[in-house]
Amino acid sequence: MRANWPCYALLAAVWLLACVRVLVDPVPRLPILFNVTRSLPYLVAVVDYRARGVARGDYVIFSFRGEAVRHVPGLRGQPFFKRVAGVAGDRVEVRGRAVLVNGVDAGLAKRYAVVSRVALEPIAATVIPAGYLYMQGMDADSFDSRYRLCGLVAERDVLAVVRPLF
Repeated sequence: MRANWPCYALLAAVWLLACVRVLVDPVPRLPILFNVTRSLPYLVAVVDYRARGVARGDYVIFSFRGEAVRHVPGLRGQPFFKRVAGVAGDRVEVRGRAVLVNGVDAGLAKRYAVVSRVALEPIAATVIPAGYLYMQGMDADSFDSRYRLCGLVAERDVLAVVRPLF
């Protein structure tokens, strides 16, 4: 172990920088996004931090500020990559655990989170108010606006518009 101390020091430095990156400033700063989650079916996307105005169907990165931070404090400010499924004036309906936006299926709200086993309740039926968006992942396990703990996302929390490549 003493003979390989430079390798261990380099590895420790990499881990330290990774922790700082995730815990201090988790927002991606490069114009390319590599998606490693199943939330959306795209692996690589171009990030446009200058884009203004978000429309239904756009893919965005937003800074998480939902109620789930009470259960998982590490989520505060974490960047989420989702599709905008609802904008101001759209109607969110809940039928049992099925959530619809303007009558279009937005997914089934599961009873428990996959990772933490936190109980999940569907979002309340509402009309999306001005300044808010309904975010949707494409995977059944995606943590998105269909849950009260995520909720609607304020437009001010949108960090960038994302253009998927593949």
